[in-house]
Amino acid sequence: MLTMEDRKALCERIMTASPEEFNSVNHAASELALLSAGVDDDDMQEMMNKNLLELVLVFATQGHSGFSASYAVNALNKLLRFEPLTPLTGADDEWTDLGGGRFQNKRFGAVFKEVERFGGQAYNIEAVVFREPSGACYTSRDSAQPVTFPYTPKREYKDVPE
Repeated sequence: MLTMEDRKALCERIMTASPEEFNSVNHAASELALLSAGVDDDDMQEMMNKNLLELVLVFATQGHSGFSASYAVNALNKLLRFEPLTPLTGADDEWTDLGGGRFQNKRFGAVFKEVERFGGQAYNIEAVVFREPSGACYTSRDSAQPVTFPYTPKREYKDVPE
């Protein structure tokens, strides 16, 4: 968690950033302006542009180079999607008891275990994503696949006819 001192330091860092650090902010602003040009709901897009520019600004002031930027973007992508950064262990403290003998993994909410499915073995309800020719994707009861720990969540995309 960020302490108040950490937040103040971040604000100070942003306020004292050099102009070269804003290349990515300028690029983002330019791209978002192009995106906004074709959008009907200007208020919503304006709010999103502001929020995204704030995120880019914070990222820009952290001084990332090629490797650290790629690492940070990949980790942040997983964190924002509520995906784990390390493999699930299946340990008792990773589970929430939903009642009725059903448990959900705390670190990755698409992983469950219950006596009545897969013989009590944990399973991922998003393991298989079905993709239609139009590109539309969906999951169904057939998407669930058993998992073995340690487990790194993954999805298999399976093309289906229309």
